[in-house]
Amino acid sequence: MNNFYLEVISLVERLHRQFLEVVKLELEGLRVHDINNVQAMMLFSIGDAEMTVGELTLRGCYLGSNVSYNVKKMVENGYLAHERSVHDRRSIHVRLTEKGGKLRDRLGAMHQRHGQMLSQATLTADDLQNTSVTLRRLERFWIRAADLVQRAPPQFEANVAEAPASGTNPNRNDFGPRMSSGS
Repeated sequence: MNNFYLEVISLVERLHRQFLEVVKLELEGLRVHDINNVQAMMLFSIGDAEMTVGELTLRGCYLGSNVSYNVKKMVENGYLAHERSVHDRRSIHVRLTEKGGKLRDRLGAMHQRHGQMLSQATLTADDLQNTSVTLRRLERFWIRAADLVQRAPPQFEANVAEAPASGTNPNRNDFGPRMSSGS
């Protein structure tokens, strides 16, 4: 089970990077050079909604990116409009401009094209649905695991140190081969 778990973690990360590469190639094909792939997917996530930068962060998965920086660049390049909230001056609301809406529509067309291409691949709608269910379960597991770690990290450290492996001497702390300096 542990090997499958680690494989899924690795695969999710690789799939995310591969998908961003596909988006990058799509942008190049459209001759769009003033927005990057991560920004384009943020734009797609916003859709027709108006939301705060915080809501945008919670809605998407933007690994290694600074959402505020990317929002600023998309505003500078005319893809997003922004304004401060009248109720909370610290909060900034963003929405697509006409230029942003056009690119969102083009990205939607890309997704439609990919959906049609899936029928030629070995993936069925059931495969995708089952994968989605499994990934949502994994997401809920990680949310619960993070919550447990935030609540009681010393408890986990104590459990790891207290649980000797079967067949080992419980009086010896065995953290692998002993390394001695100078011998």
